[in-house]
Amino acid sequence: MKMKKTDVVLIDGRPGAKQGSGHLAGLVVWLVLWLATAANAQVQWPQVALSRDGVPIAYEVSGNGEPALVFVHGWSCDSRYWRAQVPYFARKHRVVTLDLAGHGHSGTNRSSYTMGDFGEDVAAVVRATENRKVVLIGHSMGGIVIAEAARCIPESVAGLIGVDTLQNIEYPMTSEELEKMVAPLEQDFPTGCRQFVGRMLLPETDPNLREWIMADMAAAPPTVALSAMRAMLSMYLAGAAAKAFDAIRVPVMTVNADLWPVNAEANRRHMASFEAVILKKADHFLMMNRPAEFNHALEKAIGKIAGKKVP
Repeated sequence: MKMKKTDVVLIDGRPGAKQGSGHLAGLVVWLVLWLATAANAQVQWPQVALSRDGVPIAYEVSGNGEPALVFVHGWSCDSRYWRAQVPYFARKHRVVTLDLAGHGHSGTNRSSYTMGDFGEDVAAVVRATENRKVVLIGHSMGGIVIAEAARCIPESVAGLIGVDTLQNIEYPMTSEELEKMVAPLEQDFPTGCRQFVGRMLLPETDPNLREWIMADMAAAPPTVALSAMRAMLSMYLAGAAAKAFDAIRVPVMTVNADLWPVNAEANRRHMASFEAVILKKADHFLMMNRPAEFNHALEKAIGKIAGKKVP
């Protein structure tokens, strides 16, 4: 059967002209467009900044727009825990994620891991990215870390947003309570860590995500994890956590789960302003297991700090 000039055939699943010259012309056009696209593509490779003590801090940058958003992970986590936030917020903001020293791809050549040194890690990345104004966003332990960072670079910070953290910066931690919390981790870190993290996850959390979080955090370097845990809890022994916020004059907000009560009155005694948004029936990793709801709540919090109304 002879084909008419108007007939087409599928070439690799795509419609193309049967005539050889037409097919060749189509391939040339496609090749030119592909080369142009490839030439204009900008690959954002991971980068490294040196913290005050020389430890290399790995970070990545996505998107554009002000204020820039700097996401800081929690204890024994890393920047991967923000995977559901980066593409969402990079549409309107410059988004920076980083691995604190001893975590992820950052250096481990530090003898101790304090909140002040972690704050310097964040400050080093903010300086390296040359952002004029940033909102620091910290999960769990990251809530204290971003406060320490704000003390290092007060001229660059527009506000702080905690993620399931800062429930009560006046919490009266005792030495006995601290030792009781750390003991299982020191005896058998992987087992103790899984138990510790498991209590912060709801039974209805996706079982695959639940297992991934527990296994991933339990695989953290015990020396780093134990040093950071003691340093974080010690901030509450003598009121150091509250004092960290006394020196910060920027608004503070949190997007928290309803696992633990928030003492807003205590927080406001040390913060320029404080507001908490509570997601009902959420757990400690709400940015991962409730990403859509969390992202919208975080977007509103960012809008309040930036003076922009978010519907």
